[in-house]
Amino acid sequence: MNYKLYNRDGSGGFVVEVALVLAGASFELVKLDSKPGVPLPETFREINPWGQIPVLILPDGTFITESAAIAVHLAACHADKKLAPPVGTSAHAVFLRWVVFMSVNLYECVLRAGYADRYTTDPSGAPALSEAAMQRFGEGLRTIEAELDPGPFIQGSTMTLADVYLAMLFNWYRGDESFPRVMLLRETVARHGVVAPIWQRHFAEL
Repeated sequence: MNYKLYNRDGSGGFVVEVALVLAGASFELVKLDSKPGVPLPETFREINPWGQIPVLILPDGTFITESAAIAVHLAACHADKKLAPPVGTSAHAVFLRWVVFMSVNLYECVLRAGYADRYTTDPSGAPALSEAAMQRFGEGLRTIEAELDPGPFIQGSTMTLADVYLAMLFNWYRGDESFPRVMLLRETVARHGVVAPIWQRHFAEL
């Protein structure tokens, strides 16, 4: 079973790459020569009309976008690897809750902060929009911080792709000591034996 992942270091495709490696899946990594915060070339729309990464090509040629959706799909396809709780259980419902929460609220804040010009027709308002996005990001993190008890992961002692996703997002927040539980989660994920080399390549830190 071979996948093909279009990605660039430091992007949301990090969680997809981790999912593929944790699953033991065979995949081709196509690294785009561009940096986060810099728009991808228009030619990339031939692969994804929305012009964003990651893009995962499935073994049958179907392509999926949206890092959260890809992570949920891969967890279901490789259920034996326990990347998420079993489908249909209440634990899986909690897993879905937080993955969607982070995708809709936290990831969107990252985009509004980093690409504020996309969200306003008044260029002079972009800085304020970016600042508001980061404030909202903090509010979302506080919601998760309160739930990380006993931790260290979202669902206790077992790491899932939701934790990998949160660690990535919090790294973009650049850390804040007012979120000690989230910080511990990020550090634990970053030092995981399989995740660590991927984390280091994407984020150049541990």
